Amino acid sequence: MLRSHVFYFGSTGGGVWKTTDGGMYWENISDGFFKRASVGALAVAPSDPNVLYVGMGETTIRGNVSHGDGVYKTTDGGKTWMHMGLEDTRHIGKVRIHPQNPDLVYVAALGHAHGPNSERGIYRSIDGGKTWDHILFRGEEIGSHDLVMDPHNPRVLYAAFWRARRLPYTLQSGGEGCGIFKSTDGGDTWTEITRKPGLPQGVIGKIGLAVSGARADRIWAIIEAEDGAVFRSDDGGETWERLSEERDLWKRPWYYQHIFADPQDPETIWILNEDCFKSNDGGRTFVKTATPHGDHHDLWIDPHNPQRIIMGHDGGACVSFNGGDTWSSLYNQPTAEFYHVATDTQVPYRIYGGQQDNSTITVPSRSRLSAITQADYYEIGGGESAYIAVRPDNPNIVYAGSYLGYLTRYDHHTGQLRDISVWPESYLGGPAKDAKYRFQWTFPILLSPHDPNVLYATGNHVFRSMDEGSSWEEISPDLTRNDKSKMESSGGPITHDNVGTEYYGTIFAFAESPLEQGLFWAGSDDGLVHISRDNSKTWQDVTPADLPKWALISIIEPSPFDAATAYLAATCYKSDDFQPYLFKTHDYGQTWTKITAGIRTNDFTRVIREDTEQRGLLYAGTETGVHVSFDDGDHWQSLQLNLPTVPIHDLAIKDGDLVAATHGRSFWILDDISPLRQLESDSDQGHSELRQA
Repeated sequence: MLRSHVFYFGSTGGGVWKTTDGGMYWENISDGFFKRASVGALAVAPSDPNVLYVGMGETTIRGNVSHGDGVYKTTDGGKTWMHMGLEDTRHIGKVRIHPQNPDLVYVAALGHAHGPNSERGIYRSIDGGKTWDHILFRGEEIGSHDLVMDPHNPRVLYAAFWRARRLPYTLQSGGEGCGIFKSTDGGDTWTEITRKPGLPQGVIGKIGLAVSGARADRIWAIIEAEDGAVFRSDDGGETWERLSEERDLWKRPWYYQHIFADPQDPETIWILNEDCFKSNDGGRTFVKTATPHGDHHDLWIDPHNPQRIIMGHDGGACVSFNGGDTWSSLYNQPTAEFYHVATDTQVPYRIYGGQQDNSTITVPSRSRLSAITQADYYEIGGGESAYIAVRPDNPNIVYAGSYLGYLTRYDHHTGQLRDISVWPESYLGGPAKDAKYRFQWTFPILLSPHDPNVLYATGNHVFRSMDEGSSWEEISPDLTRNDKSKMESSGGPITHDNVGTEYYGTIFAFAESPLEQGLFWAGSDDGLVHISRDNSKTWQDVTPADLPKWALISIIEPSPFDAATAYLAATCYKSDDFQPYLFKTHDYGQTWTKITAGIRTNDFTRVIREDTEQRGLLYAGTETGVHVSFDDGDHWQSLQLNLPTVPIHDLAIKDGDLVAATHGRSFWILDDISPLRQLESDSDQGHSELRQA
């Protein structure tokens, strides 16, 4: 087997993957070892290709970003892994390994994305990760996301520091403490070079760095600033020349800002953004380069053969052996990041969901072939962040949403797709406070379980349509806190970013009782729960007293057995609180009981569902997997079985199956949950416990 065909990539929600045939087939090699799913950085030791270090937690801190738990290491090419500490770094941007010594490794840690912490900055280990020295620290609000090692002298290091914070209602990028730092002694000492001649003198934001392997002392920087651009130094960072000012190279810098140098050509560099750009004149001009998918985040170029590269983007990873002229497929990596799951009434039933930075999709729960193939699935309207509703009496009709209130009706029989958005005006680029209606990035869409002609959608109000979306009526007041101070333009102090992700003061969860028509539950992303028992004429605030004020109500599950009973899952991780929040009520929300016993205190919960046949049999999806309760939530235990460690965003019970929408490992189905139902029935006689054989 040729080692030139061996590649690795780390997924933002799916662990580490390996190919030994140049990208034709990928296999996950971290399952069973990693305790978290999000990978932020990966490096192979140049002197020993069996040694890899993985830094956990991506630093492209999206609104639903998953954090990591430090560093993992393998010495056998990924067959086994060891955890090497730095657990509280949460988000690691780069790992660099000395070219001759696989035990000398550096880590650039951004730290907590949602709050201050001390375990951030630059770390070094000289004993293969057994111990770590904190060699550059800029404070509890500033971390490092990029670190490059000079190919001509591994004692020369350049580090970029970034002040960033993701809050429930905004993203902050840039400010005091951001900059470039250089070491010439392997990290023992550092010198700031942020204000060297030729670099921007104002407020600095996120920075990407690259060092030439073809020309000594040549370094590039792409810098977020009011006068941002691509810069180059030919004297090791002492002086800089301003090059391309093309804004597309550094738009949305918090999500991109990646630059890479060709290891053998001193004039060739790559910049990754929404598009992929390449320069053959040292960074003065750039042209777009075709790739299989948009939103590019990482690139590795073989230092001995620059034609051999691997690209990481929001579609996965693709390999090229001709410098990017052609690429391997991205349709062989089951790493889809789903927001929700819906099912239909066909036999076999089909599964529906929206994939982050991809399309909506529907796939069958089983196939007549030996596998579910590409021929079995198709798009069904809407967009990446969709809630989806399928008519039970005609599953060809599918309603699907997307961000900023976009909503479609799709007829699979005719192929017709129609825009049925509640409000026709998009506020892309503007703050939430200016929008007539505020729609969440992933806003609820629901068909009434009592009448498939009644369609609901939610913004900061609840809307109802009786004619398949041709017209809408507003049937609730604003059911949020409506705090305008949390609806300003997101981003800054340099670059603002308003694409709907940070829209706040919206209804995030909505449900109608399957037992009682006109009994509605609504939960907001700013911590309120409301109920209506008179078909929306009046609404009552029934927020749990023990719920943190600004919690996001992720899911409300009305019981299929008792109209007075409901369950809710909430999160506070964007406030740096990673506790699970699950509650139940048996009196229409007048009182609530917290039900989290058995779930780890740092494993927050996005979804809770009650079984459709056994009362009190509950399922919960956490940041790392699935739990089950046989006693109405009083006690929980793991239902992981062979499910990989992965964020669970939604669950559905369908025809005796449990369907999971994962955010990083596609759809998973637990076939035939009748044994769980039997255990729940037996639990009436005593405590039930699951054990894996």
